[in-house]
Amino acid sequence: MTFSGFVSGFDALGAVLLIPLASIFILALLPGYRVTALLNVLASLLTLLAAISLLFVRPEVGSLLFVDDLNVVFIVLNTLVGFTTSLFSASYIAHELETGRLTPTYLRFYHAMYQAMMFGMNLALLANNIGLLWVAVELATLTTVMMVGIYRTHEALEAAWKYFILGSVGIALALFGTILVYVASQPVIGEGLDAMTWTILIEHAAQFDAALLNVAFVFLLLGYGTKVGLAPVHAWLPDAHAEGPTPISAVLSGLLLNVALYAVLRFKMLMTANEAALAPGPLMVTMGLTSLIFASFMLYRRRDIKRLFAYSSIEHMGIITFAFGMGGPLANFAGLLHMTMHSLTKSAIFFAVGNIAQAKGTQKIADIRGLTESHPVLGWGLLVGVVAIAGLPPLGIFMSEFLVVTSTFARQPLLAILLVLGLLVALGALLWRVTGIAFGTPVGRMEPVHGSHLPMFAHLVLVLGAGLYLPPPLVAWFQHVANLLG
Repeated sequence: MTFSGFVSGFDALGAVLLIPLASIFILALLPGYRVTALLNVLASLLTLLAAISLLFVRPEVGSLLFVDDLNVVFIVLNTLVGFTTSLFSASYIAHELETGRLTPTYLRFYHAMYQAMMFGMNLALLANNIGLLWVAVELATLTTVMMVGIYRTHEALEAAWKYFILGSVGIALALFGTILVYVASQPVIGEGLDAMTWTILIEHAAQFDAALLNVAFVFLLLGYGTKVGLAPVHAWLPDAHAEGPTPISAVLSGLLLNVALYAVLRFKMLMTANEAALAPGPLMVTMGLTSLIFASFMLYRRRDIKRLFAYSSIEHMGIITFAFGMGGPLANFAGLLHMTMHSLTKSAIFFAVGNIAQAKGTQKIADIRGLTESHPVLGWGLLVGVVAIAGLPPLGIFMSEFLVVTSTFARQPLLAILLVLGLLVALGALLWRVTGIAFGTPVGRMEPVHGSHLPMFAHLVLVLGAGLYLPPPLVAWFQHVANLLG
């Protein structure tokens, strides 16, 4: 029996949503850390397997949910990083309980909210209704807000509140943009759910009022761009990364930013289907390039290691947004590849950073020195991660950045110069910081590492493998999706 035949009778689409949804209530009720941690990992693994099955079996398109060649890329990546993060989280959070930073009650809440966050993100990626997409992104945002403030310190609560306020402003702008799209579709499609169904909207987009679509996209880009972490609506992101549990930092950088970007791409496709509408590319290019250059210079001023890599996330989401804004088969391919490599690399870096913070008892860069001597496995792992995220060969991000730069040079040489400037500034900042952290005489605490190294090295192996060789089926898949994006 083939794999596709085995899963044909199983509703994989429903499983991707129902497994995390059911796990929320079970994890909230179960006592004992070990049981809830194990169940959290198991639920994440089953969700990943269900997502992978969507590559082989595509359920019929519904009015609320659907799977196509675009969102299946995001859903597989989302569930993969969600699973590996749950593995890292199991050992990391156990030490937080031992040190008294979290209580057993908070741990039950943490694991329940982890699955609620995965449910919200999966629902956003699978939604065939633009209103449901908005609700799902808001759900994912609210769960991460609560997890950022879980330590209940003054700094954590302040970061959570800041995230909530700025996120609410962003989601309000996105809601207004969604309403405008619905208003634009009504004269053509009529009232009701059909006027909010993505598959119907894209079929009739050419007939929509272009003026309404133009205004809608500006609000949508600013609204969802807040969740992407694009400048100048990025201010929540460094605080949320610095004060929340490190596994949530990995999920924020590796997953939630991608989900918001996915929403922007969906509406970009709607705009490009209407020839009279505003070209969305220049707006995305402007915000992406601004984010890249701004974050690159800000990297030099960071004194907190988690804030350092938070600004690195802003930089890379800027590169990805820039690539999709440039458009065309090559730039879109580069954007997809860069998004995938960034999710894997940045989550691996945060796995390392979480272990560093626990072993050293601090997040201050000045108090972290000589890791390759005091904690060799952790130090070299972080060094490889930073080399990867800085875009050096032979790792995967080098390939995606090379494609973005060459594509831009061929079409807009002046923009390419600014792009390369931002990349070089960020490269210098990251190498300067990691040199001090990894080498020299060790300082501070020398506690053993409690978190697992396996998720970090699993991600780095994937990134290295992608830099050396991309399997032809993966290349063909990304090329097809790049053509869909226009």
